[in-house]
Amino acid sequence: MHLSWHIRKWREITADELYKMLKLRINVFVVEQNCPYPECDDKDQKSIHLFAQDETGEVHAYLRIVSAGISYQEISIGRVASSAALRGTGLGKELMMQGLSFIEEQYGNVPVRISAQLYLRKFYESFGFIVQGETYLEDDIPHIEMTVQL
Repeated sequence: MHLSWHIRKWREITADELYKMLKLRINVFVVEQNCPYPECDDKDQKSIHLFAQDETGEVHAYLRIVSAGISYQEISIGRVASSAALRGTGLGKELMMQGLSFIEEQYGNVPVRISAQLYLRKFYESFGFIVQGETYLEDDIPHIEMTVQL
């Protein structure tokens, strides 16, 4: 399967792209994790969206880059998701590499903060992220804040 990568500001996203991004996010975070939460949090309009689509336009990987001062003092990455069909293929690693590379190219050597689900700690540590603080519950799922300096 061939995937094409896209980076879009809010006003550049088409209705079809937005629908497919939200579909992936809801499938992963609400349906698969059985966690009803407010998916629309008013941060998308202030974010940069990175996603990978197949030939049919289906979104298989997604993350958003949130400007500094919105979620945290630092630039942050959130809503990191990959489709169940392609998990274990390295797609998540490619997604994070693309996101971190974009941040470094656009903003330089800046700190980046994430709120990671605890079970993904080692995944994020593989990119240089370091745990900041204690584990906490977000929507009844254990999370940790992590930062990396690019």
